[in-house]
Order: sequence, then structure tokens, then C-alpha cells
Amino acid sequence: MFTSVDDVSARLAEAGYLASPAVATTVFLAARLGKPLLVEGPAGVGKTELAKAVAQVAGARLVRLQCYEGVDESRALYEWNHAKQLLRISAGRDESWDETRTDIFSEEFLLPRPLLTAIRGDEPTVLLIDETDKADIEMEGLLLEVLSDFQITVPELGTVTATRRPFVVLTSNAGRELSEALRRRCLFLHIGFPEEELERRIVRLKVPGLGAALTESVVRVAGALRAMDLRKAPSVAETVDWARTLLALGAGTLDEDVVRDTLGVILKHQDDIQKAAAKLDLDAL
Repeated sequence: MFTSVDDVSARLAEAGYLASPAVATTVFLAARLGKPLLVEGPAGVGKTELAKAVAQVAGARLVRLQCYEGVDESRALYEWNHAKQLLRISAGRDESWDETRTDIFSEEFLLPRPLLTAIRGDEPTVLLIDETDKADIEMEGLLLEVLSDFQITVPELGTVTATRRPFVVLTSNAGRELSEALRRRCLFLHIGFPEEELERRIVRLKVPGLGAALTESVVRVAGALRAMDLRKAPSVAETVDWARTLLALGAGTLDEDVVRDTLGVILKHQDDIQKAAAKLDLDAL
């Protein structure tokens, strides 16, 4: 998939994803070693976008399992098309049960979900298991079989083993602690808020029409906001949204009036907005 760490950086940049050396190195090792990649960090720092960028540069199909509380095997692995099975049973009333059972538990009636879809694929595939920490802990037991041996057992059909292993990315916002067993099967990468220079490069890439001085101001203010004790610190995605907002408004500078009128773009809680409006000193930045 990649020939070197520099190759990872260059190709991800072509896809619009600016990777730090740590990110590029870990992605290269995950691809070379065939290990799942667990990416942890605050929301909005580019965890999901990393998987999308890898799929894009590798020419791979992206298969996504969005985790949430209550997600189970039928949503993650597979389920049977019960309506179609009932129709088949009704149509074969003169058949024995053994004949009917053999038919209705076949590929024709199987509805593969993301994990099974990724395991069975013959083409290059990136499997994104997004927001793993939102799933119940029981879901991790299901993932262990998949990530250990890249195989899934369907009792009626047998064990399906990957002929071509997908590149697996698990993301977590650290809402709960993932099990040690799951962590051991993965390479770990933490993506935090970027350094100023990298964030400036990201803003310039995503919002090319914004002037250099205003880009500098946006990044500095975002950094100052993250240093405050806020309920939700602004992410990189929100910095980019703020830059786009200022460009749309035709703002030439980041003065107090502009900041006050647009804080709702970069901050998402009223008490954070009030605290920022009271404490933010633009002259000191």
C-alpha cells in the first residue's frame, strides 16, 4: 500500500490530509505489518478523515461501521432476510423441512453488514470502525475474533476467512476505556490538537482564499481558546469552519466585533461563548 513513511505523507497530502510524522509513521507500520490501527483523540481532529484519505490514496473501497450504544451482531456482522425467507417457505409448502432449511440459509438470503462485507472482499478495502468507544463492551468480544484472525463464523454457512485482509482503522473519542485485549491487537495512534504551524498549513489547504494574516489570527485564537477551561475545546474541523465563515463574510481582520459575532461557529456551548468573550484578549495574541 505504501513504500515508505515519506510516501504516506506525500500521498495523504495529495488527498488533502496533512499528516504529522507520527501519523505517517504509524499508518505505514499498520499497512506494512497488517495490524489494525486504533486512533484515539478528541472529536474533530481528523481520525475519521484519516481512514477516508487512506482509502482514497490506496484506491480502496471504504467500508464503515458506525458504532453506537446498542449496536449488535445483526448490524455489525450479518442478518438473514426474514421476509424473503418466509416467502420462500410459503412457496415450497410441498417440500420437506430439510430441503427448505438448506435453501433458506444460503447466500441468497444473507444480508452482509460492514464486518462481513470487509472480510469477504477480494478488492483492496479499508474497514473503518468509527467511534468504537460508543459501542457496548460486549461488542468488543465480537471485534476480537475479527481482528485476531480476520475471520467470521456464520453458523449456518461455516467460517469465512479473509483472502485479502482489509486495512482496519478503529477510532475512539475516549468516551470510555477500551479493553486491553482489543488494544493489544492494534497499533495505537493518538491524534491531538496540532501544533500551530501544522494547523496553519491545514487552514491554508482547506481555505485557500483566506489571507495569510487572517489565517495566522484564526489559528492563534483557536489555540488561545483551547487553553481556556471550556466544556468543548474547538477542534481542527471547527477552526476550518471558522476560517470559511470569515472568508464568506469578507472579513479582512479578526477584530472584537467579528469574533463576538462568529464565536458560535467555533464554540458549541453558550457558557463557553460567554467565557471566551469575557477572557479572550485579541491584543495579547
